[in-house]
Amino acid sequence: MKFPGNIPSVIEKSGLMVILISTIIALVSHVVTMIMDRQITVSDILLLFMYLEFISMTETYWKMGQLPVRMPLYIAMVGIARHLMTEPSDIKPQEIVLYSLGIVLLGVAVLIVRYGHFKYPYKNHEADEDS
Repeated sequence: MKFPGNIPSVIEKSGLMVILISTIIALVSHVVTMIMDRQITVSDILLLFMYLEFISMTETYWKMGQLPVRMPLYIAMVGIARHLMTEPSDIKPQEIVLYSLGIVLLGVAVLIVRYGHFKYPYKNHEADEDS
């Protein structure tokens, strides 16, 4: 089915705006919570980094029209690390090993993607534009 005019572009930009506004609201809400609690933990800082990565990912997608694969990988790595820090009493030792292995595998995936961009750059873009 073919959409008339710029309808897909409008839908895409609207979706990006919803994601961006939602992320900013969540970021501000979390900062307010940290101020009210008068406590900042490493988990809080990791969550703030995740919010910034979402904002950066949204900006990149808005400008380029494509999403660099590495950004969601970084967010997943930070998310797993944050989960390990926020729920340590509920996680069994073998699960910690599995989560850690997941982080290592995501790190290897980032290296593979970076190598692929270096070795086989896109024909219509700079060699490693999403770095």
